[in-house]
Amino acid sequence: MHVRIIQAHPDPGSFNAAMSSAASKALARDGHTVSLQDLYASGFDPVEKGAHYRDRLDSGAFSPLAEQRHAWQSGSVPADVLAEIAELERADLLVLQFPLWWHGPPAMLKGWFDRVFLSGGLYTSRMRYDAGHFRGRRAVLSVTTGAPESAFGPGARGGDFATMLWPLHYSLHYLGFTVLPPFTACGVQGHGYSYEDEDTQKQRLRSVLEAWGAHVAGTDALPALPFPGWQDWDASGQPKSRQRA
Repeated sequence: MHVRIIQAHPDPGSFNAAMSSAASKALARDGHTVSLQDLYASGFDPVEKGAHYRDRLDSGAFSPLAEQRHAWQSGSVPADVLAEIAELERADLLVLQFPLWWHGPPAMLKGWFDRVFLSGGLYTSRMRYDAGHFRGRRAVLSVTTGAPESAFGPGARGGDFATMLWPLHYSLHYLGFTVLPPFTACGVQGHGYSYEDEDTQKQRLRSVLEAWGAHVAGTDALPALPFPGWQDWDASGQPKSRQRA
């Protein structure tokens, strides 16, 4: 199995970087290959804009989806995006490693989605969901957050992971990925801010790294998150089950 890790944290010495390293080592021990993209370290530009396209469909106005489709059809996709797509094509498993910021991913990771998953190339009106470009491939989120695990859940003050991660999960499903249950590392405190003593935290976070390594190395045994497919909707896109009810 080949695994592609997309890391989105600005500090190369962060716990997110340690998570990527733990995943790489656990996968390598089992004979898998891994490639890592550190979006910040590589200088990836997350902002979709006309300057990325050398052969514009319309130089007077920038319509991102139209320009993406034109670039795909004309063979003028930006080089950095082509490189990302090539790595995704190689991968059997995609890992997104990031901290939870304001109840969602960093803008860097959202921008990676905006630029890399090209309209007309990696999805079309029919090439999506269970007929998506990446069907047969799997994806898993690995998320860190500062608050303790006890603060999260339905109605909890920290928010519900199922709700906060749904946009990413659904976007991956939209592209055809089989989406696996996420791994959440809670209580990852910054310098000078912790609800436990330093030794206790270090020991706990070592255990988190071990658990994450086991999680990512054991993805073959993980059940997929449930999502609807084309057979579940009527012609207008509404659930058929709603009609039966």
